[in-house]
Amino acid sequence: MARSSRGETEGTAVSDEVAKAVEECARAAKRAAPSLATAPAEAIDAALKAMAGRLLDSREAVLEANRADVAKSREEGMSAGLLDRLTITEERLTGMAEQLRLLAGAPHQERSVPVSTLDGGLQLVERRRPVGVIGANYEARPNVTVDVASQLVKSRNAGVLRTGSAALGSAQRLLDVVIAPALAEAGIDADVIQLVPRVEREAAAALVQLPSLVPLVILRGSGESTRALATEAATHGVRTLAHADGGGVLYVDKAADKEKVRSLVDNSLDRLGVCNRLNLLLIHSEVHDEVWPAISDALGERGVKPSLAPHEHAIGYEWALDSDREATVTVAKVDSLTDAVRIANEETSGLAAGIATEDAAAADAFFDGYTGTGVFWNAPTRLLDGFKLLAVPETGINLDKVPGPRGPVTYTDLYVRQYAVLPADR
Repeated sequence: MARSSRGETEGTAVSDEVAKAVEECARAAKRAAPSLATAPAEAIDAALKAMAGRLLDSREAVLEANRADVAKSREEGMSAGLLDRLTITEERLTGMAEQLRLLAGAPHQERSVPVSTLDGGLQLVERRRPVGVIGANYEARPNVTVDVASQLVKSRNAGVLRTGSAALGSAQRLLDVVIAPALAEAGIDADVIQLVPRVEREAAAALVQLPSLVPLVILRGSGESTRALATEAATHGVRTLAHADGGGVLYVDKAADKEKVRSLVDNSLDRLGVCNRLNLLLIHSEVHDEVWPAISDALGERGVKPSLAPHEHAIGYEWALDSDREATVTVAKVDSLTDAVRIANEETSGLAAGIATEDAAAADAFFDGYTGTGVFWNAPTRLLDGFKLLAVPETGINLDKVPGPRGPVTYTDLYVRQYAVLPADR
């Protein structure tokens, strides 16, 4: 939709200055996109390996920029959970480099896949082509800058990244000293990865209003803002892969092993500012009193408070993204596995749910009944993560209930199909 002279659209108002900055990034990425689309696989993997090396070599420069972001955000009153997301530690930086190396070694998608033979001496081939330019909007998680940029490079897509003001300094440093020089070193136009240099929130709205330049945008962030962006994108003909909600569910079955339950609770709360941590604990009423002391101890050791009945909030309330009550887990009794499945399906985000039980029939029933993205048996929902499940970084976790990439979205999902009919002997 065309902007008025005041920089407004029929949807979200965007100032001319911000809109121009975002559009300039999109045009630069589109101009550079062919350099990546036609690059040999060896050049792409060389760029990813170079990113890993430069990340380690530039460790102090990256950490310095991140410390400045964290200090500023702490002064502005950012919550502990969000500060945890914002922080790049020595350990996390090393992990980011290792993920880049693993991604460099991962196999490339087959670009042409034979499908069938047709009458008349013809064959049908499915060709997998990059989208072109993919946008990404995410908040105070600077590691996502590397995760998304590397996935886009591996899938041969240019990108326009927009992060919140809290992480912009870290993201800019990562682009300047890690991503851009590594691309150039591999012979790929460094402009294929753009970072929007604006702190205004309206830059996110501008990013989803450019269908001819950025036809697909990955959205990560708090539920309401991400859903609003997805709605805005739809009005402009821009498709989205949205990661708006989170919160893991654990159902403690009457046949659960008490020590395994304690371990599951503990392992599900190693980080509190992440979407796949334990959010809702459903305990079968027959074993509640027996298992509660072990669960209570595990929560206490992690510094997490239980929200007990009668609840003053919805059962599936997403504590993990609540800045005031982030270190909380909702606890409720249920009378049956059926009740637990219903609550997980109808009253939570549908991200992930697990069952603690030694009864295989109960586990099968839980697996058959739960319709969410990830389902777990005696395993923590924290495992719903691209790196932990698939050994490559993710661009986000998609919760859509329609055909398409669901769960951790990786480079293998970021392409469009093209059907080609050609002579059978070619």
